[in-house]
Amino acid sequence: MKIIAIEEHVLPDEVRQAWGSTPGADDGTLALNPGVLGERLADLDEQRLALMDETGVDVQVLSLTTPGLNNLSGRQGVDLARRTNDLLADAVSANPSRFQALAVLPCAEPEAAAHELRRCVEELGCRGAILHGRVGDRNLDHAMFEPTFACAADLGVPLLIHPQIPQDRVREACYSGFGDRIDLAFSTFGLGWHYEAGIQFVRLVLAGVFDRYPGLQVILGHWGELVIFYLERLAALDHVAGLERPFIDYVRSNLYLTASGMFSPAYLQRAIDAVGPGRVLFSTDYPYQYRPGGDARRFLDGLALDEAHKAQFAQENWERLTGNAAG
Repeated sequence: MKIIAIEEHVLPDEVRQAWGSTPGADDGTLALNPGVLGERLADLDEQRLALMDETGVDVQVLSLTTPGLNNLSGRQGVDLARRTNDLLADAVSANPSRFQALAVLPCAEPEAAAHELRRCVEELGCRGAILHGRVGDRNLDHAMFEPTFACAADLGVPLLIHPQIPQDRVREACYSGFGDRIDLAFSTFGLGWHYEAGIQFVRLVLAGVFDRYPGLQVILGHWGELVIFYLERLAALDHVAGLERPFIDYVRSNLYLTASGMFSPAYLQRAIDAVGPGRVLFSTDYPYQYRPGGDARRFLDGLALDEAHKAQFAQENWERLTGNAAG
C-alpha cells in the first residue's frame, strides 16, 4: 500500500539566509531548526529519500516550513516565493515518483500571491499551497487573503493552514515566564502553534469564507489543531454567528485533517468521527517528527482499520482531493 505523506517540510538555504538577514523575517522559530534538523530541511536528494525509505513513506509532498514568507513584503517576498517554488518543482521533476509539492505564497502581496498560486498549479504542477497563518496582525479572514481563496477555489486545489507562532503580545501574556528556551517551545510546538492554526480555521468559518467559496478545501495538521476536540462547543456558535450552515457542516464539507507525525490510533479515530474516513490524510511532519524503525509503515499496518479505509488514509483521499491539480 503506497503511503503519501502530505506535510513534509523544506528550508532552502536562500530562505534561511533571507530570514537571518531581513529585520523581522525570522519570528523566532529559526532557532527550532539547528544541526541535523537544518541539514534534513535543506536536503532534497539522497538523504531525504533514504529516510523516506527507512520510515516507509513512498511520496513526500514538499512544503516550506514556518513562518514561510509571511514576514517578507514587496519584491523580496514575491521573487523569493517564485525561486523557492521553482526549486521545489525541480526536486519533483528529478524524482516525480517520490515528490510532490505545495506552493509557498508571498502572502503579504495579495494579488501576487494569487498569481503565484495559479502559476504553480498550472505551470509547475503543485498540488495546492501552504498558508502560514497571519501576516502581521492580519488573520486569515482579512480581505488581503481573498484573492488567494478565490484562486484556490477556482483551481480546485487545497490550502494547508500551517501553524505560526502567536503574536508577541499573546506570547507575552500566555506563553512567557519560564526562560527563553521554554517560552519558545511553549509558544510553538508545545501548544501555541496549535491554538493559533485552529483559531485561523474557525475565523474563516465565522467570516463566511466558505459561504463565498463553498468548494474551497483546507487542511489542518496535528489532527485538526484542537478544533475537532471542541466541536460541541464550537457548534454552539450557531446561535450567534448567522452563518448559512451549521458550524459542523463546514467541518465536514470544507476541512481535511492530517496526522503530522502524531501516530495515535485514538486521535485518528476521533478525526474519522469528526470528518469521516474520506477526509483524513497521512503525514509525518518530516523532519520534525522523524523517528527511526519503520515508524510510518508500522503505524499504518497496526491500525484497526479494514484495508479499504487504510488505503483511503494512506493515499486515496489525497489523490482524490488533488485530482484537479494532478499533472
